[in-house]
Parts: sequence; structure tokens; C-alpha cells
Amino acid sequence: MGLMSKILGEGGSTRRTEDYVELNADAHEAAATEADVQVRIARIGDKQDVIEIKDAVYDGDIVVADITRHSTQDRTMEHISDELKQVANEVGGDIVQKDDDQLIITPAGVAISRERLGA
Repeated sequence: MGLMSKILGEGGSTRRTEDYVELNADAHEAAATEADVQVRIARIGDKQDVIEIKDAVYDGDIVVADITRHSTQDRTMEHISDELKQVANEVGGDIVQKDDDQLIITPAGVAISRERLGA
């Protein structure tokens, strides 16, 4: 499994902090703490999880949220998606669902291309 597969969750298994691989952490540690925008990884288990995601997007971060615990036809997931769409709209950002397992929500100034690279 490649690095992007681990980040973007190909395979749909449960992810933990230990699952992410830091590459040459010494060289990038200073840059990461000085970054204006962070990519945050989240898991949506219930409606409460949406609060932290909304706060992160309002703060200007990009959020990749794992939604594998919900069916895309699930009424709870519809409500969560609507809330996150509203947040993306309010901040002038973007939101897209990647396959059936992830939502990507961005703040103002960050658009998500709907075309896959190398496809």
C-alpha cells in the first residue's frame, strides 16, 4: 500500500495515528508548525464529530473525513453532509465525497478538482 493510499484510505480499514508514516520528520517538522493551512484527518462516527471538523474548516484547515461507519444513503450521513456543505459554503470553500468512504472539506481559496490524476 502506497503513502497516498494510506493518507486517502484506500481499502477502508480503520486508521490510527500510528498508521501514518512521517517522511524525514526532522526536515519537515519546523515547516509543519509554521504552516498557515494544515490537512486534518478525521473520522465521523456520529453527529458530535462534525463539531471539530467545522471548527477546523472555519480555522482555515483542510479536512479529510473518513465516513466508512455510515452508508451514503444513511439519513444521519445526509444530515452530516448537509451541515458540512453549509460550512464549506459559508467560508467560500469546497466539499466533495471521494468514493463511498471519505469527505474532503476545504476552506476559502482551496478548490477540489473533480478529475483524478492519471485516470
